[in-house]
Amino acid sequence: MDASRAALVWRAAFALTGWAALALQYGLMLVGNPGMSPAELTLNFFSFFTILTNGLVAVAMTLPVVGAGTRLGRWAGSEGVRAGVTLYAVVVGLVFHFLLHATWNPQGWNLVAHIALHYVMPAAILFDWLLFTPKGRLRWIDAPKWLAFPLVYGGWTLVHGYAAGWWPYWFINVDELGVATAALNFSGLLAFFLCAGLMVVAVDRTLGRRDRSAAAA
Repeated sequence: MDASRAALVWRAAFALTGWAALALQYGLMLVGNPGMSPAELTLNFFSFFTILTNGLVAVAMTLPVVGAGTRLGRWAGSEGVRAGVTLYAVVVGLVFHFLLHATWNPQGWNLVAHIALHYVMPAAILFDWLLFTPKGRLRWIDAPKWLAFPLVYGGWTLVHGYAAGWWPYWFINVDELGVATAALNFSGLLAFFLCAGLMVVAVDRTLGRRDRSAAAA
């Protein structure tokens, strides 16, 4: 199987996995919060960075399969988009494992959704980027540009949190921690995003040089 065919099969498989995991998690939230209105539950669902990021991963897997040759398909297949989505997904997995894992012990279908969203899909997009995305075209400026998504998310979380009195993660819970501590935690997370983004660019440039050397040999 050539690389393009392998990429198509890989992306189709994990597009289905990603959408199924998101649907499962949404259904579990519906069942687990019977007193919450569908509108409020849906708003809270899409206020988790994990959910938004997995949505991006699912879109990044889907569009090159169903929209190959279209503008959206080319956008989703571009090096900057795939690297950025990979960055967000890997950070989701790492942050959950090291900051949130001890606060939650899912069972049954919750465990299935948890593993899919926090481990399987981040690993899938990481390997997709490593194996199927051309290397050597990223720039150092891409790393700070990738901060736009978490910055917008932080702004939304602050507005939504104050309005609803609900915070998706303990480390940015302003009501419990205070503005200063929550802001410090979020700043640390942004710094981690930046460092991880710079690592992504460094790996891209290193692999790009390797591929060019191999092609010239």
